[in-house]
Amino acid sequence: MQSQIIICWTALILLTTVARAASIAAIPSDPGVRHSASDNGPPAAMTGLGPDEVAFFQDGLARFETVEVVSGATTTQGNGLGPRFNSNQCASCHLQPNVGGSSSAQNTLIGVASADGAINAVPWFIVANGPIREARFVQSNGVRDGGVHNLFVVTGRADAGSCAITQPVFTPAGDPLTGQGGNANIVFRIPTPIFGAGLIEAIPDSAILANMRNNEQHNTQAGIHGHANAILGGNTNLSANDGTITRFGWKAQNKSLLMFAGEAYNVEMGISNELFPQERDETPACRPYNSTPEDTDNFPGATSVPATAVLSDIEAFADFMRMLAPPTPAPSTPSTVNGRAQFINVGCTDCHTPSFTTGLAIATGSSRNPSPAMSGRTVNLYSDLLVHHMGEGLADGISQGAAGPDEFRSAPLWGLGQRIFFLHDGRTSDLMVAIEAHQSSGSEANGIIQQFNSLGAEQQQDVLNFLRSL
Repeated sequence: MQSQIIICWTALILLTTVARAASIAAIPSDPGVRHSASDNGPPAAMTGLGPDEVAFFQDGLARFETVEVVSGATTTQGNGLGPRFNSNQCASCHLQPNVGGSSSAQNTLIGVASADGAINAVPWFIVANGPIREARFVQSNGVRDGGVHNLFVVTGRADAGSCAITQPVFTPAGDPLTGQGGNANIVFRIPTPIFGAGLIEAIPDSAILANMRNNEQHNTQAGIHGHANAILGGNTNLSANDGTITRFGWKAQNKSLLMFAGEAYNVEMGISNELFPQERDETPACRPYNSTPEDTDNFPGATSVPATAVLSDIEAFADFMRMLAPPTPAPSTPSTVNGRAQFINVGCTDCHTPSFTTGLAIATGSSRNPSPAMSGRTVNLYSDLLVHHMGEGLADGISQGAAGPDEFRSAPLWGLGQRIFFLHDGRTSDLMVAIEAHQSSGSEANGIIQQFNSLGAEQQQDVLNFLRSL
């Protein structure tokens, strides 16, 4: 009798263990970063480019990878770093899974802090296994700020002479990996991937507006508006200069890739250019070497130089980004096919529009000859390129244009499968956590997340697998 009881108890324990294991296995989880043979290899140019376009792409890539110095550089290194900066190379921030992406697994800014003898302290929110971050101050001296406060200064560098300025104060510290819980006046942004950016630039305004109007009735009923950053009475994020739709950056604050490049060169590396000709810090001892703007068009005396040599760096950067190939998704599986269907069914595509089509566009060269590589192309970006209220949980307190403190562009999801860090501040590497973060008081995504949460575990897993396939 006793042996029978023991057998029964043993069987019950085994059944309970199996049931618990099945329950644990049923919990949906992020399958993790998707890898491919091209990871960490050279970035691919868009298919269909002509020989001249490829030449400009390669020239832009070379400049994108150039390590900048303060002064005394050779012609291939550039001059003008600082006096305040976040990094010394475009590619250091856009490196995952190769040049043109976002933050890599190893944070490159730690080495930048002390490069060439600089005496910077590494801020608490920059850690070896965390994302590249820029810091913005919500307020300064009691008034709204919103601008980037650079992490590093050139003080102590061998090429910086007598320049002696101090870093901003970023303390008190919080969680270094998530960036949460520290100085409440400081918010963060991580680099946006630029794969396929030229195709996004080539989408006509009329297509974006037509998509918004076609979905307006349905989206309004779902609590989705897409009207953020309205300027000149428009219904989307418009340029204050000419009234056309802006589309680059976390709050869709930049109009074009040239504007994106010019701002980043000045703000992230401290290099003045023809779009942003003034130094951000004009401390006299820190600007004895270079006239401004430091980056301009070049007019070489020799007639044998290549056409690419005439361009300024920011024009070359824009060409590289414009002709950079879009992400390549993984082959479909039954799980990812079902995941895409569920992604649509719960309403994710109300903001993450699967595709647009480009108009007639050029990469570089004659405007009389539209580029076959860029014209009439399907753009599978998964974004409506509008900005939306994302609620208190994601609000960063920063306004750009008329995009308010909790408003962000629907992030393009193509290439998401190969990204390591998610959300505007890189607070998580877990895709499931990033999805759930879309739900908070005031978020337009609340109803959609509720529908996602009502899916079964297998269906949720299929959605995660689909997103990681992009």
